[in-house]
This record gives sequence, structure tokens and C-alpha cells, in this order.
Amino acid sequence: MSNLIIKNGLVYDPLNNIDGEKKEIHIKDGVIVDKVNSDAKVIDASGMIVMPGGVDLHSHIAGAKVNAGRSMRPEDKHFEATMKRTKLTRSGTGFSVPSTWLTGYKYAQLGFTTVAEPAMPLLEARHTHEEFLETPIIDKLAFPLFGNNWFVMEYVKNGEIEKLAAYVAWILKATKGFAIKLVNPGGVENWAWGKNVNSIDDEVFHWGVSPRNIVESLAKANEMLELPHSIHVHCNNLGHPGNFKHSLETFELTKNIKPKSSVGRKTNFHCTHVQFNAYAGTSWRDFESGASQIAEYINLNKHITIDAGQVVFTKYATTTMTGDGPWEFALHHLGGTSAWGNKPGVKWINGQVEAESGSGIVPYFFSPKVGVNAVQWAIGLELLLLVKNPYQIAITTDHPNGAPFTTYPQVFKWLVDRKARKEMLENISQKASTATTLPDIDREYTLNELCIVTRSGNAKILGLTDRGHLGNGAIGDVAIYNLNPEKYTGHDVEKAFSSAMYTIKDGQIVVKDGEIVATPMGTLIRAEGKIKESVYNAMLEEVKLHWRNHYSINFNNYAIQDEYAPKEIVVNGKL
Repeated sequence: MSNLIIKNGLVYDPLNNIDGEKKEIHIKDGVIVDKVNSDAKVIDASGMIVMPGGVDLHSHIAGAKVNAGRSMRPEDKHFEATMKRTKLTRSGTGFSVPSTWLTGYKYAQLGFTTVAEPAMPLLEARHTHEEFLETPIIDKLAFPLFGNNWFVMEYVKNGEIEKLAAYVAWILKATKGFAIKLVNPGGVENWAWGKNVNSIDDEVFHWGVSPRNIVESLAKANEMLELPHSIHVHCNNLGHPGNFKHSLETFELTKNIKPKSSVGRKTNFHCTHVQFNAYAGTSWRDFESGASQIAEYINLNKHITIDAGQVVFTKYATTTMTGDGPWEFALHHLGGTSAWGNKPGVKWINGQVEAESGSGIVPYFFSPKVGVNAVQWAIGLELLLLVKNPYQIAITTDHPNGAPFTTYPQVFKWLVDRKARKEMLENISQKASTATTLPDIDREYTLNELCIVTRSGNAKILGLTDRGHLGNGAIGDVAIYNLNPEKYTGHDVEKAFSSAMYTIKDGQIVVKDGEIVATPMGTLIRAEGKIKESVYNAMLEEVKLHWRNHYSINFNNYAIQDEYAPKEIVVNGKL
């Protein structure tokens, strides 16, 4: 592996308190070091900015659900979303749900090098890892689903937190997962009976537990295991007017659960795509933003982090997909769209994974002229601008739900330039101006803050200490953009971040002048928890005893083989 020097660029490295300073970056054998030999390859970054490789902590890029989204929408393969085969790259297509190879290429072209798939059904984990293997360049990690799992609810019902933690540890190992994910806890299990949950204290049928019990118990198990990331929660009542109140109640559930000092974080709760859970009003008629109330809570409490779930308007329908089957059924009736217009309910997929989780998929078109959609667009920006500490919020579009990840540069434009926001507000439904606080917000992100919410802060939220910064020992993931930090507009930022001048992955140049020049295999990142061996073994015997009552697959065929992870990093100690 060749050595590399990046010189003359203005470096943004918030975790090391470097804010636009001219500084050389030296990479040796894929790792950032103090100094390399004089025969190293040199990149002259004069007139450019240098940042760590981007980290996307929530993006649906792989797995059975994602592949179903590709299959159900042949009309999603628009001409401008295709990539022709070259001597180096494979062909690819897909606007809202790109094919695997195209996903890796497009992330690299944006300067992103690490991406988290946030909803991996346990029984379908093998499919996720198969697609990971076919997604080049970027490092990947996956969050197994726990919020509606029968074994989880049994341990929660019995108050056996230690055995619950052991079960989580086994699942992380068996599925090669990274963090605990909850989607509409309890509600998806009730959906198997045609029902949902409306509050954190509603009962889950046949189990005698509530969303409150599930969230609290899994948060305690997470801290017992000393996992690098906190629980990653998709709250109940997503997408419903007035749900910001439910979100605030859910945030409170883990307030007094203390992480162990060894994990290096003070947070114990991450709420994802909060835009979809920051709605005020009592119906779609009086629908308005609840973002200011959410942001006020975040600003007063340090145990929580969130990501935005920003909506971006595009020419085409997006492919909404989530483990929240009840919500996708509701969306199916609210306005699922076909390739031929706004005809509701044309396509809908609802899935169920035995004893574990569910899902739904619906095409949907966000229109700038529709009042509700305009308010949704504004809410994401409100959250990003009203949360004071950028380390507590991350930019996401909940790809592909709010918009494809390829629209990130547009979001950057609105954050750094209030004139660009005003321009949008003047050209979309007036509801965005009357039902939100966005027109009154003057804040503009600095490039340093933009670096935090796209890479440094995101890596910190995930607990990944080897990336998101450019200090000694960090992996050699670097993005270089053609932007003058002394004078720029939002449109300049959008243009620069749409096509990296250089993307460097593990010290290797993979993008140059916006073009793919190398396609190495990325690394799988997974976590293993710390648990007493006696508890772990006792749990495993119980699971085996009841396995045939829950599953159609043999226990010995459940775990993912090591062949599915030829390159991996394991965070935390082994069992």
C-alpha cells in the first residue's frame, strides 16, 4: 500500500479542533500518521477543503426489503440515474434505490466512506451481507431489529434483563450486526393482528408488555453490554399529526439510565429520522411543525442524539420503506403513487419475518406544492438549525424515504445559506412559511458544523473512534472538495459536495475529479457485547429449547458464516 501526502488544503477536523487550517495530512499503510517518506505520492489540494470521509449513520442500502423496493419499481430506473459499464466499474441503475454497485460508487463520489444499514431483519441478515459484498468501496455496518422480537418480549415480560442482554449479544454475533434497532416497538407485533399501539403504555397482544417496557429494557441491556452505539429508535406513531408529544415521552424513558464510562459516550438514546416524528396539529387539516418543541428538549438534555430524516423534492417518486408495517399501510391509503401520477394505493408491499419483525414499502411523491409535504421539508431543516449542539444531530434523508442520499448536497446548500432557504420558501406551498418557524431562523452552518453533522459527529454517535477525524491512528478516509471557504454561496457548496475532487479510502485514491478510479472492497464493522459466559450459555439453552416453536429454519442454519465477512472490524471485546 503506497504512502500519501495531502498538502496545501484547508483542513476541517472538528474532533481535533482544526477549523479551516492549512495542514498536511500523511497516510501510511492506510492509516493517518505524523510523517511519511519523501517518496510518497503527493496530492496538491491548493484552493480546496479537506475533511474526513463522510459517515452516514442511517441509510437503507441493502437487504431483502431494499431489494424488494428495487423489484417493485421498474419505473425507478431513470436515464440520469444509470451508470454505464467501464473497464473499471460495473453498470448500475436506480434513482431512489440504486443497485448495489451504483450505491458504492455514488457514495464515494459524494466523499462518503462509511454507511450504516439501519434495519436488518435477523432471519434475513444473510441477504443483507450478500448485498454488502456487492457494494464496493464503502465500509458497512448493520443494525439488527429487536423491538418486536418474541424472545425479546419474553425476557422483557419476565424482567430478565441480563438474559435479554445475552440474547442481544448472541444475535449481534450471529447476524454480524452492530447496534440495537427498534422500529415502532410493540406496534409491529400488534400489526400481525391488524392493530398498532398509540401510546408508550399500550399493551402488546399476548405478551403483556408495552413500548415503554421494551425501550427501557433494551436500553438497559445495551449499557450492560457496553456497546459502542446507543439504542437506535424509530418511535411509535411515526408520520401521524401530533406525534411530537409521543416522541418527547419516549425520549424521557432512558433519561436516568447511565452508560458505563468504558463506552466513551454519555448518550443512551438515538432517535432516528425525527422529522417524521416532529408533527404537531390534530389532523392533516391543521398539520404543523413540532420541531421547535423537539429541538428545545434536545438542547436541554444530553442523553439523546437524533438524525433529521430530511425531505428533498425531486422530479420522481421515492420508494418509502421501513420496518414499520402499520405506517406503510397508512401511507398506502394516504397517497402512494405510481409512475403515472398521484393515484393512491397502486403499489404496496407488507412483509412479516417470523417471530421477529415486519416491513412495508410504498412509492410516494413529495410535492413542493402540497402543504403537508412543504411542512415536512421545513421540519427537517428546523431541527438541523434549532438544535444548538451539532454533535447531537446528524444529516440524513432516511434514504430513500425522505429522498435518495444523492440529494445530500441540496440539504447542505440550505443549511449554509439562508438566502437559498428563502428562495425555496418562495417557490413552494405557503404552508411551509405559516406552519413552521423556518422563515424566522437566521442561522447558517459553518463548514466546520457541516463537517460535524456529516462525518465527525456521526462517527462519534456511532462510537467509531477510528474515523470521522484526521488525527494520528485514524483510518485514511479523506474527502477533498473544490470550494473556496473564504467566499461561497449555498449553490457553490451544493456543486462542490456533489462531486468530490478526491475521495481516499484506507489511503487509496478511489475518486479523482469526480470519477471512480479504484473499487476496493469495503470493510464490515460489527460489535460484540460483554456478558458473563454463564448467563450467555443459559440463555442459549433456553433459546434452543423453544426454537422449533418459533422458527421454520433449523437453529444451526441461523447464524451468518464467516465467509460473508472476508474483511471485518470487531468493536469491543469478544465473549
